Amino acid sequence: NCGIYFPEIKRNPGKYVHSCPESVKKWLRKLKNAGKILLLITSSHSDYCRLLCDYILGNDFPDLFDIIITNALKPGFFSHLPSQRPFWTLVYDYQTVFSENDEEQKALPSLDKPGWYSQGNAVHLYELLKKMTGKPEPKVVYFGDSMHSDIFPARHYRNWETVLILEELTGDRDRTAEESEPLEKKGKYEEPKSKPLNTLSKKWGSFFVDSVSGLENTGNSLVYTWSCKRVSTYSTIAIPSIETIAELPLDYKFTTFSSNNSKMAGYYPNPP
Repeated sequence: NCGIYFPEIKRNPGKYVHSCPESVKKWLRKLKNAGKILLLITSSHSDYCRLLCDYILGNDFPDLFDIIITNALKPGFFSHLPSQRPFWTLVYDYQTVFSENDEEQKALPSLDKPGWYSQGNAVHLYELLKKMTGKPEPKVVYFGDSMHSDIFPARHYRNWETVLILEELTGDRDRTAEESEPLEKKGKYEEPKSKPLNTLSKKWGSFFVDSVSGLENTGNSLVYTWSCKRVSTYSTIAIPSIETIAELPLDYKFTTFSSNNSKMAGYYPNPP
C-alpha cells in the first residue's frame, strides 16, 4: 500500500491490465490434460503475481500450473548456481490467499515436490522436472517477452527451447486500427488501416532490417538489424502473442529458426 503505483492498480486492475482470452486458458488446460508440466516463472513478488493473475486468468489460476516461482530475479535464475540462489518457501501454502506481507521463510537445499516457491535457480528446477517426468533429459519450452531476462539466458545457460513473444510482429496490414490497439489509443490513427509496428518509427526505422547506403557500391542495401539477429540466434520461434498459437493442435509442427538456418524462418504466422 505504499507509493502511487501499487495502491492504484489494486483499486482498479482492469484499467491497466487485459484479461486473458478464453482461448489461452483453454490452451493451458489442454496442455496440462495432455500430461505436460506447466510452470509460471516471474520476477514479480508473490502478492503482486497473485493480484495480476487473479484478474488475468481468474482466482483459480494456481490450478493451471504445477510449479509457480515468484521473485525469480531473472536473468540470474538461469545463470546462478544453487548455492548462490536457493529456493525459498513462503509463509503460506500456495493454495491459500496471501496476506499483504507474505514472506520468504526457509531456504531449501533442493526442490522435492511441485508447489509455489520464491527465488531459486534453474538447476534445482530441472532436477525436479527430471523426477516429475521420469526422464533423464526432459525438454523444456520456455515462453518469454524479454530477450534480456527470458530468451537469451534460458537458451544460453540452459539450452531450453525458447518462444519469444515479440509485439513488433503484431503489425498486420490486414488488421484494422481498432483490432490492433486499445480503444483509448485509436485517436492516433489517421488512416483506416494500422501500419505494422516495425515501420511506425521514422526515427529508428524497422526493428528487423536496416538500409545501408553505398554497401558494396550497390546503392541502398537491406541488412538484418542487431535485434533481428539476436531473435534468430536465441529463439526457437517468435510469435506476436500466445493467443496466435492457442487454437493450433498441440502436435503442430513449427518451422524453427534453426531448421534451415534462416533469420526469417521461425517467425509465426508470417515473417515480418
